[in-house]
Amino acid sequence: GEIIQELGIAPALRVFLANDPSFSAPAIRDVKNYKDENEWREQLSEVEYKVLREKDTEPPGSGEYDKFKPSQGYFVCKGCGNPLYSAAAKFNSGCGWPAYDKCFNGGVATHTDKSYGMERIEILCAKCDGHLGHVFVGEGMTPTNERHCVNSVSVKYIDQPVPAELTESKVT
Repeated sequence: GEIIQELGIAPALRVFLANDPSFSAPAIRDVKNYKDENEWREQLSEVEYKVLREKDTEPPGSGEYDKFKPSQGYFVCKGCGNPLYSAAAKFNSGCGWPAYDKCFNGGVATHTDKSYGMERIEILCAKCDGHLGHVFVGEGMTPTNERHCVNSVSVKYIDQPVPAELTESKVT
């Protein structure tokens, strides 16, 4: 029950899983995290809500993780705790937002974003559909040739070793 509550699973699903004797914590990674808008508003700050749920963007250079480069650990979705990026994948791109060159497999989903008269690849948390930012391909900045430009308010740093079952790759 405690892990179910911590991960923010919708109330109806919480009750179902808590009463299911076959449920195990590792299975939680495969469950989509659906909440109604009131639950999101209660959980997130106003800025976090605007970015994660309404696809807003924090001003460049303003985020707490822009210039933060830890030697270990990983980053999870601020909305649901889904593991997204290792500290090793983070690099300084000079773009004004945290940048990563790869993500944990199954952690990040993509969507074609045609807003503002251009076509970009939006990146979302694969578990709760929270807006993370955009991925840019072909810039030649890293060996993966990807730059995940992520809003700091979309993620949370975890100062612990990366769980052994998590592997990384490009998202495109």
